[in-house]
Amino acid sequence: MVGLAAGRLHARRREELASSMFLFAVIGMLPDLDAIAFVLRIPYEAPFGHRGAVHSIGMAVLMSLALGLLGKRFKFPFVRVALVSFGALVVHDLCDAATDGGLGIALFWPFSNERIFLPWTPIPVAPIGLRGLLTPWGQRVMAVELVMFSPFLAYAFWPRRRKAKPAPKPEGRDPGLTT
Repeated sequence: MVGLAAGRLHARRREELASSMFLFAVIGMLPDLDAIAFVLRIPYEAPFGHRGAVHSIGMAVLMSLALGLLGKRFKFPFVRVALVSFGALVVHDLCDAATDGGLGIALFWPFSNERIFLPWTPIPVAPIGLRGLLTPWGQRVMAVELVMFSPFLAYAFWPRRRKAKPAPKPEGRDPGLTT
């Protein structure tokens, strides 16, 4: 939902709104690519384990710069793409640090491998994988997240205001002027 809102923020024209929202929804989930560590048998607590280096601010900077360069190649403004990408990535990281389970995230990697949680952890930790999400616990987590992140969803899909066209100027002398 954060990625959808980021896509709306990024889109400048109505024609690019759907593709922008889709792309930033994908970008917002990029940190979870590190779940491949389970398949590769990388220990969870290792620097490149799940919620490790890929969930860090440093990696968010690198990914957002790479995405900015990629966007520039497709004629999108580098700074805009990089900043909105960075926001979506860091919000993902902070949301994971606000969950109530797991080992925390390596937010300050490469300077520290320490896994941290935020002082307030209101988000229930989600089970990993589709099979886990289909359990009653997974369904509860998704319902809680839907409620918690509904403001992002509302912003993403709230109808845009049409820009008002300027009123035509009256011809002749301006009636507001006095001589």
